[in-house]
Amino acid sequence: MRITLYQPAIPQNTGTIMRLAACLGVGVDIIEPCGFVWSDRHLRRAGMDYLDRLAPVRHASWETFQQSRRTTGERLILLTTKGSIPHTHFTFEAGDRLLLGRESAGVPDEVHEAADARVRIPMIAGLRSVNVAMVAAMVLGEALRQINGFPEETNRDG
Repeated sequence: MRITLYQPAIPQNTGTIMRLAACLGVGVDIIEPCGFVWSDRHLRRAGMDYLDRLAPVRHASWETFQQSRRTTGERLILLTTKGSIPHTHFTFEAGDRLLLGRESAGVPDEVHEAADARVRIPMIAGLRSVNVAMVAAMVLGEALRQINGFPEETNRDG
């Protein structure tokens, strides 16, 4: 299971998602360009010392990401308000890549069309969207629950 961020624009969201991934043992892909400098202090602050436990794979473009993905055969699951199925009704697989778009614009049509599936979080009518980091947490949690993919707890503090 991997989280893929398409041209993330807000370093705090990216740091939060990377922290989530580090804690749950999932990989992260970043499709460039980012809307911030990679060394941004807000990214580090949101990710805290957890970022040192994660080795995100950075792709120079959508095309380079697609080239690398073709070799793995993993499904690309787009998390979008335009999704056809609620995330709780979708059957996730261990090798899925959960794709999140830019906070302000989502993903372009070509990326939307390239996804193997498009899922959404059920929401109250009339509201636009849930924060991208919250979407990552909600959908990743459901996906890991389905595949029994949560890490084993070997050491708990306090």
